[in-house]
Amino acid sequence: MAKESMKAREVKRKKVCELYAVRRKELKDAGKWDELQLLPRNASPIRQRNRCKLTGRPRGYMRTFGVSRVTFREMALNGLIPGVTKCSW
Repeated sequence: MAKESMKAREVKRKKVCELYAVRRKELKDAGKWDELQLLPRNASPIRQRNRCKLTGRPRGYMRTFGVSRVTFREMALNGLIPGVTKCSW
């Protein structure tokens, strides 16, 4: 389980990125790199990290489901994800 501060930091980064998205695009298209440097660091989408929606785990993230591999396995075994079953042959 990730620290609550780490989860909150990611939420904050996402809000700041959405707030400055239009401004960043305008500056990049105009080629005004000096003004782009004056924007906050967290305004860049590259600074965001994919995290599990339930536990906040940063590693082993599955984009399709929005959770980590550990959480995905638990949910699949409990039958919480429709259409996903354990493989057997």
